[in-house]
Amino acid sequence: MSRLLAAFLAPLLFCLGISGKTVTGIFRSEAARRENGQFITAFVFRGDGGLLVCQLDDPALAAQKQSKLLLYQDLDLELDSLSCAEKLRKAQITVSLSQEEHNQSIPHQAPPTSWTLLYTDRHTCQENPEDPADPDLTFTVLLLNPDSAGNPLDHFSAEEAGIHTFFSLLLLSYFISCCIYLGPLQQALRKRGPMHTALKLLTAALAIQGCSALCRYIHLCRYSTDGSGFALMDHLADFWDMLSQGAVLFLLLSLCVGWTLTRARKAQSRPLQWEWSPASTAFSVGGVVAQGGLLLWEQFSESQLERHGDYAQQSWAGVLLVVLRVGLALLLASVLYQIISTERSTLKRDFYLSFSRACFLWFLCHPVLVFMSGIFNRHQRQKVVTVGVVLCRCISMVILYQLFLSRSLYWEVSSLSSVSLPFTMSRTNSRGR
Repeated sequence: MSRLLAAFLAPLLFCLGISGKTVTGIFRSEAARRENGQFITAFVFRGDGGLLVCQLDDPALAAQKQSKLLLYQDLDLELDSLSCAEKLRKAQITVSLSQEEHNQSIPHQAPPTSWTLLYTDRHTCQENPEDPADPDLTFTVLLLNPDSAGNPLDHFSAEEAGIHTFFSLLLLSYFISCCIYLGPLQQALRKRGPMHTALKLLTAALAIQGCSALCRYIHLCRYSTDGSGFALMDHLADFWDMLSQGAVLFLLLSLCVGWTLTRARKAQSRPLQWEWSPASTAFSVGGVVAQGGLLLWEQFSESQLERHGDYAQQSWAGVLLVVLRVGLALLLASVLYQIISTERSTLKRDFYLSFSRACFLWFLCHPVLVFMSGIFNRHQRQKVVTVGVVLCRCISMVILYQLFLSRSLYWEVSSLSSVSLPFTMSRTNSRGR
C-alpha cells in the first residue's frame, strides 16, 4: 500500500510550477535570449497600492548585464509573432535592475488585471553574442496587493482572494458536522445494515476530502504570510482530493453500472446492488483509473501553462476530464432511467430519483461550472469553479448520506419489500431485528 501511495504522490511532489506572489529563482541570460525574455511569473493586481519588489544578491552584476524586468498587461497581444526588439518595446512597465532592492508601484487596476513579468538583459536580442556568457543572477520577487487597510501586504492575487476564508469556513463546517453526526454514524456502521458497504466507502471519501481541505488550509495559511506557501501540503491536498473523487466514482459506478452488467444473471426485481463480478469491478476500476490519469495530466498541464505564462490556452487534460464526467453522467442516467421507468412503487421511485440527483450533481457540477464561469470576469472564474465544485460535492455526499441512513424513506420502503431494494437483508434477519 505504501508503494502505491508513493507512486501516486511522487508525480505531484515533483511538479514544480511557478505560482507567483513570492518567487525565488535565477535570472538566466541564455533563457532570456532563447525565449526573447525569460518568463518569471504572472499576478493579478487589483485596485490601488499594488507593489512589485525585486531583491538581488549581486546588484553590480545586474548593472553590468543591463538587467531589466518587463511587465505586460493582460498579455493578449501576439508577442510571439513580434521581433525581439518590438516585443521589448511593447512592455507597459520597464524596471532597470541596478540596486539591491527595487520597489515598483503598479497603476490603479479597475477591474483587476493580470500582469506578466519577463526578464531581459543586454544579450536578449543578440542572435550570436560575441561576449562570453555572464554569470546567472539570483533574485527574489514579491508581488503584493493592498490589504483591507490599503497597505501592500496581501500575497493573494485577485483571482485567489477569498479562497483562504472559504476553506477556513469549510473546515469549521466539517468540525461541527463531525461533532454532531459522528456518534450516529458509528452506530449505523456497527449495525452492519444493508447499506454498510456504501456507508463505509462514502465515509472514507468524506474523510479523505476533509484531509484535502485541511492540507489546502495549512498551505494557504503559510501562503498568506510569506507568499510561497507550503508546497508539500498543496500537493498533498491535490492527492487526497484525487483519492476522494476516485472513491465516490467507484461507489456510484459499482452501484449503478454493476447492476446493469450483471442483470442477465440477476432478477430484475433487485436493481442497484453492489456487484463484485469481474465485469462490473473492471468497469468501475477502469473509470477510476481513467479519471485519476486525467487528473494527474491536468496537474502537469497547469504547471506547464503557468511556467510559460500561457493562460489563454486550454489544457487538453481538463477538456477530456469534462468529457469523461459528462459521458459517465449520461451512462448513469440511462441506467437509472431503466430502474425508475420499471418501478411501480412511488416510495422506491422517490428513492431512486434522489439517488439520481446526487449522482448528477457530483458528475456534472464541474462541467457546468466551467461552462458558466465564462460569464464572470476573468479573475473570478477560478474562484467560482473551486468554491462551486467543493460545495456541490459536499451537497451530493449529504444527499447520499440521507438516503443511506434515512429511516423515514429507506426503512419505510424496505418494510414493504425486503427483496427489491438495494443492499437488502433477508427476511430472516429482518424478523430477528
